[in-house]
Amino acid sequence: MKLFPAIDLLKGKCVRLVKGNFNQKKEFGNDPVKQAKFWEKEGAEFIHIVDLDAAKTGLPLNDSSIRMISESINIPIQIGGGIRSKERIEQLFSYGIDKVIMGTSAIENKKLVKELASTFPKKIIIGIDANKGKVSTRGWLKDSDTYAIDLIKELSNLEISNFIITDINTDGTLGGTNEKFISDVLQNTNIPVIASGGIGSLSDLISLTKFENSGLYGVIVGKALYEEKFTIKEANNILSSERLMDFPIDNNHYA
Repeated sequence: MKLFPAIDLLKGKCVRLVKGNFNQKKEFGNDPVKQAKFWEKEGAEFIHIVDLDAAKTGLPLNDSSIRMISESINIPIQIGGGIRSKERIEQLFSYGIDKVIMGTSAIENKKLVKELASTFPKKIIIGIDANKGKVSTRGWLKDSDTYAIDLIKELSNLEISNFIITDINTDGTLGGTNEKFISDVLQNTNIPVIASGGIGSLSDLISLTKFENSGLYGVIVGKALYEEKFTIKEANNILSSERLMDFPIDNNHYA
């Protein structure tokens, strides 16, 4: 399993929201480039960026920070937030971004997502944000009537890289993950899954390792790292393949 430290951008600052609520945010610094470089130095193998302004408004207000992060580090970056067109994806790729995350479009414009998954094979990640089992969009400001599991089933035949799944009611709480939701998703797709939301301790990470053989590829952590609940090195040690030597991965799962 892989660790994805998160940088959530809001007006150029690193923030974390509680349960996706823009009115319940905590700032963790106004230099996202410095934060990304620090995490790379600490051993991060990837960086996960969410442009909250773009998710909310559709406008790329944080592109200068995104470009500078990409130019300043040597590890892959995946980014989400307001990505709703081929032109936007190409723009982000031109910055050196490795993979892009599409969330709102996955439910509002499925035809576009299917076309882009074919145009950019294995470079698109689909983000599924769930509130009480149903998909939320537009930066978690709008709830739909579509169940997350149903959408995941429908999109699992696409040539995408991953699903990122988030239980909104756990996100930013440090109170632990929704393991039932994670388990249900893994039982309904062969696409590698990255889990997000609720990680607050090393115990939470250890608890998720039981899902690795079922297709859990990685976990996104933000607030717990900012608040120094544990370090990237400690997390990597728990998630490393060396620790799981006695639990071989079923490679056919990803065939």
